[in-house]
Amino acid sequence: MSLHRFFLDNQVIAAEKEAVFPLRLSADDARHARVLRLAPGEHVTVVDAAQDYFECEIAAFDDALPQVRIARHLDEPEATPQVVLMQGLAKGDKVETVIRHATELGVAAFLPFSCERSVVRLDARKAAAKAERWRAIAKSAAMQSGQRAVPEVREPMALAQACELLAGATALLVCWEEAPQTAHIADALAYGMGKCGVADPADARVGVVVGPEGGLTEREVDALLSCNPRASLVSLGPAVLRTETAGIVAPALVLHELSRMARKGEGR
Repeated sequence: MSLHRFFLDNQVIAAEKEAVFPLRLSADDARHARVLRLAPGEHVTVVDAAQDYFECEIAAFDDALPQVRIARHLDEPEATPQVVLMQGLAKGDKVETVIRHATELGVAAFLPFSCERSVVRLDARKAAAKAERWRAIAKSAAMQSGQRAVPEVREPMALAQACELLAGATALLVCWEEAPQTAHIADALAYGMGKCGVADPADARVGVVVGPEGGLTEREVDALLSCNPRASLVSLGPAVLRTETAGIVAPALVLHELSRMARKGEGR
């Protein structure tokens, strides 16, 4: 059984002087730890503010925060590719669904962006509130699934800003229902990595673009393809997927293909 995982924003475990010390969880995480009924003797894994990894034993949990001792310093996980999902704003809780499940898969960052066909329009206050909600969902999903880090979640942005953030990506994969069926993810990744000179998939930073309900317009596709010299159209198959389905399927396929490329490289 895997251990419960917690992320610390403002505590560096290596700097603690006492053998037993408080684990300075956020208020929400402390409540979550109480719901889990963590008891003395149980172990948890912790990723601290220095991105260092520890297994800690609960010594006491009578106050607001658990008191712990270090059981062992864990090895840093092996490097993995970074997949950044650029998700078109969609109505309802669809973006929440995408962030939750794509975090479980291992997506490293989310760039929600407003599209011509986006039904949702957010002012600055609502955008900030949405982002806070999405960040809480990403953190919860990362804790549940044992991810090495909490994904970065940006506030909703315009297409131009998202393009700037992905201009230097190893590869940029634009998922479009009008892409040729022969526009495969594997070919797009190989093209980007080859043109960028990245041999190890673990060193790749790949952007994946999914549009909102109604999809991306031709103008938006042209802007995306022109913002990065390693950008490619890709198809997710003959079926037209809902935006919340595509936002999960696309990064899953990209992560799978990067893993396959890594295994193939090891076998050489």
